[in-house]
Amino acid sequence: MDHIKQENINIGSKIYHFVTDRTVYHIVFWLVFFSFLFFLEWFPIRDKAPDLLSIISNQLIIIAFYAIIVYFNYGYLIPKYFKWNKVYYYILFLALFILLISPLRTMIFYLKFYDSPLDREILLGEQYNTYIANFLVGGFSTIFKIVSDWARHQREKTVLEAKNLQSELNFLRSQINPHFLFNTLNNLYALTLKKSDKAPEIVIKLSDMMRYMLYECNEKEVPLIKEVNYLRNYLDLEKLRQAKNIDIQLKVNGMVTNQRIAPLMFIPFIENSFKHGLNNQISEGFVHIVLDVDKDKVHLNVNNSKSPTLPVRQGKRSGGIGLVNVKRRLSLLYPHGHSLEIEDNPNNYEVDLTIELE
Repeated sequence: MDHIKQENINIGSKIYHFVTDRTVYHIVFWLVFFSFLFFLEWFPIRDKAPDLLSIISNQLIIIAFYAIIVYFNYGYLIPKYFKWNKVYYYILFLALFILLISPLRTMIFYLKFYDSPLDREILLGEQYNTYIANFLVGGFSTIFKIVSDWARHQREKTVLEAKNLQSELNFLRSQINPHFLFNTLNNLYALTLKKSDKAPEIVIKLSDMMRYMLYECNEKEVPLIKEVNYLRNYLDLEKLRQAKNIDIQLKVNGMVTNQRIAPLMFIPFIENSFKHGLNNQISEGFVHIVLDVDKDKVHLNVNNSKSPTLPVRQGKRSGGIGLVNVKRRLSLLYPHGHSLEIEDNPNNYEVDLTIELE
């Protein structure tokens, strides 16, 4: 079954590469153009038993000259002269080339109509139209080249931006994970020093959290329910570590169903509420978290107490990378679909985040 599936994938890949090949595009274009010209000549005389072979040969000659104009334009004139400081030379050389090649086309038809003086007379009378038609083909090919190059550059730019975005997100996420792990291991280390019986429970919860970070957070989006469970595990770890008089609450309002969100969006704010809030207080404090969930929007409010006088730290304060990175991720993933407000008051620190879910 897998062999058949792989074969189907290979066939589909070959078909895709075939139909997107530039050579195929050109062949299809000339076939369609030939059919159009053939119809224009055949339709007015369709009731008079026209010579189909003669009509086909006429259109093949016309198509051949059009192709010469187009590919000489593409291969030589545009690369060499189609620049801002040489555009006048480009127009001049295109016009000269058409003036030279148009009589050649007329001469071939003149020889072809050796037994029809009337057709020769008509041909010579339409020489001006031949110049105009050839020049229009050259001009339209230039316009098409400009538009197609612009479209290709836009596609390449979009692909490059997507790759850069993904690379930056992967880099930011890789910074968040070790940052959080470092803090959690510090918590576990503190309990093991006290020989606490709660250490095994922390190890189990930490294992669940690591499994989530390592195996499920590599996707662009994860189910919101898993992100909520991740927060619950984290808060359970903090409840085990913090003193009994510390008030830690998580309230989830609304139905958490099949919503999806970028992973690890909330944890840096919650982590900071402990690291730079409760951890600097001795007796009592609080961390209150409210998560309001709608079908297409999620709102997080984190309110934590803090000491009016924080201890002075030597050198640069560590641990600030998580908050910086999550702000950057918000601007990348939800550039027009999020709002973030942070209030740093004397006695509390509050974060208000709203994300519009896709």
